[in-house]
Amino acid sequence: LMKIDVHHPAAHEELQILQRMSVDPPEATQILDTGRLAGLQRAAEEVAVHELIADYIVRLVMATREPDQYRLPDLRGVIEIGASPRATLGLAATARALALVSGRDYVLPDDVRAVARDVIAHRLVLTFDALADGVHAADVVNQILTAVPPPRVVWNHGSAAVTTA
Repeated sequence: LMKIDVHHPAAHEELQILQRMSVDPPEATQILDTGRLAGLQRAAEEVAVHELIADYIVRLVMATREPDQYRLPDLRGVIEIGASPRATLGLAATARALALVSGRDYVLPDDVRAVARDVIAHRLVLTFDALADGVHAADVVNQILTAVPPPRVVWNHGSAAVTTA
């Protein structure tokens, strides 16, 4: 679904790991059972994705396949294979989950933006030249997020309406 880069710990963190694990290692305690997990998955599936939010998700993914259409001609020589429909589905699913844990039953453009790097970067194949030049997929996604405008949320008298930018 997504790739999250976890970097090596800093020296002081490494020392803390050594000190904690050299004695009695901590024991894991269960905080979530399979029934509760399944319930949360069902609840996430019920989180609303407005039509314009869905369109935004699709535009982000399409920008990886057709960068010229989104005023990103520089990405033509960087992306070998754009993100697949699984990226579209993954963006919607992870944005729904983020909205749920944020206490909402609807997805905002910021939810999509927050998960886009981890979801889309995982699905991109960069060209050999891009890799040789040290280009990172997350940087490509950052360019796409800058170029593809999200829909705007407009608040009117206590209710939200989503409009195109």
